[in-house]
Amino acid sequence: MSYQQMALLYDKLMEDAPYDAWVTFTESILQQFGIKDAHIADLGCGTGEITYRLASKGYHMVGVDYSADMLAIAEQKVSKLNLPIHWLNQDLKDLHGLDQMDAAISYCDVMNYITETDELEAVFHHVANSLKPGGLFIFDVHSLHHVQDNLINQTFADVTEEASYIWDCSEGDYPGEMYHDITFFMLDEGNKYTRFDETHHQRTYSVSIYEQLLKKSGFININFYSDFSLENQYLEEKVERIFIIGEKGSR
Repeated sequence: MSYQQMALLYDKLMEDAPYDAWVTFTESILQQFGIKDAHIADLGCGTGEITYRLASKGYHMVGVDYSADMLAIAEQKVSKLNLPIHWLNQDLKDLHGLDQMDAAISYCDVMNYITETDELEAVFHHVANSLKPGGLFIFDVHSLHHVQDNLINQTFADVTEEASYIWDCSEGDYPGEMYHDITFFMLDEGNKYTRFDETHHQRTYSVSIYEQLLKKSGFININFYSDFSLENQYLEEKVERIFIIGEKGSR
């Protein structure tokens, strides 16, 4: 899944996304761990909204994404801002070329696109290899509660003058697994609507699975938080988005 034509519409569809909340959460974690002047890899950076926000605050940013189309939009966007961001077109399952990073972040349920535990473990290993000892891996995932109660077997839609979509979310074969079948209509230069379709596959796991795989990959001091807050106690039956933080051990 490379987001293909969706890249052209992504920023319009995500206009209300809580990008500033992700940035604030990241800075709170870095401050808590005493990390300053950080070198950060934004994994699954999409069109770079979080990447450039952090870069504008003085962090040294690398944006990584599987979609060359998404990265092209991100690079075009930040070129006008004169921010020194390095972009990498890579599959996270084969992440390489990063070393001694202070932190890696991965938000907006990017890790839910890694649907097999062996592939998820491989990603965690690659992330650990990119971090310095004591470096942080901060990411979020859908909770099992949110997938089961709010997403699967639901239909969502939105309509604007420039674009619209119909999104059907269906249940997979395993707990936490879902398929998103999305039909887009986009207004083209000829003032006509063009239709295109995409299917996205996601899966979320219990926090015990994420903790187990992170520990196998060399992470320690693993903590779980709820919905953008370091204050919120993690409760699976209530939270929609789980934030997971692991520290790379010294080994």
